[in-house]
Amino acid sequence: MDKTKPVAAIVGSGSLVGRELRDVLADGPFLTRMIGADTDEAGLLTEADGEPVVLTALDEDNLAGAQVAFLAGTAESSRRALDIVAKLASPPVLIDLTCVLEDRPGAYLRAPVVEPANYVAPPVPEHVIAHPAAIALALFLTRLERIGPIRRSVAHVFEPASERGHRGLEELQKQTVSLLTFKPMPKAVYDEQATFNLLASYGSEAAESMESIERRIERHLAALLSLHERVPAPSVRLIQAPVFHGYSFSLWVELEENPGREALERALQSAQIDVRGADLEPPHVVGVAGQSGIAVGAIAIDRNEPRACWFWVVADNLRIAAENGVAVARTMIGRSGTARPQ
Repeated sequence: MDKTKPVAAIVGSGSLVGRELRDVLADGPFLTRMIGADTDEAGLLTEADGEPVVLTALDEDNLAGAQVAFLAGTAESSRRALDIVAKLASPPVLIDLTCVLEDRPGAYLRAPVVEPANYVAPPVPEHVIAHPAAIALALFLTRLERIGPIRRSVAHVFEPASERGHRGLEELQKQTVSLLTFKPMPKAVYDEQATFNLLASYGSEAAESMESIERRIERHLAALLSLHERVPAPSVRLIQAPVFHGYSFSLWVELEENPGREALERALQSAQIDVRGADLEPPHVVGVAGQSGIAVGAIAIDRNEPRACWFWVVADNLRIAAENGVAVARTMIGRSGTARPQ
């Protein structure tokens, strides 16, 4: 163990995005502390890089000495971590992937993958990673705008069960089994049948409404696009899809001038955008699992509006969130080896 490395604590290391953070951090410049989100997770045996690891408790001892703390568990664990950090003499920079801190004064919304090249974030102690759907849409739209001005756009966002965490995945799986075996379906998360179905809203007893999630995506997307000139925000409609993992987006975009499908394919291709041309099958969420950036395909000119195009975009929601969180941590550490703003 290299004790000269800065320490990154992951609060909620056993969550889906917590596990993704562990993978992204595996080859990075940090020593990683794995902290459970709940009291009953302390002492839980998990694995990292094929080795057994025990999750530690969320307390002052395990957050003290960390330069960076990722909040990747539940809303409750993020609030408890915030209370603990406030008591520390040398608190870590907080990087929030739960969006609990987004309304706190001074907290700053981040997505390094779509921030301009010369962008310098304020040296604040709390960073909120933008919603992964907002990051994916901003990445696509800011690249597309380089081709020419965008007049207007519409985005249908198909949300996976993994955005609701382990509980969302388990409920989708149990609903599938229950439906096929003619048993009552559990509905604690969605309060609706999510399996073999598409939902425009959850039931009234769901823990979080789809409208609130949709509004968060819109807020975060507007903030990210505001860093770039002349990129108008799209109209967004969120749909719960019966898939376990990965976002899919159906986008309609009207340009000032449409250069044609082949020109669009060439212009969109970049380090963070994998473009599937007409000679390849369109991308899908299974194929992009564990991959960085987004994949774009099935580009088609709108037959009723020649200046507009349809695009099919997919992205790994957990990988996008984790990589942007780690990118923030790297910039905060800097050359001095400390993540605390001066």
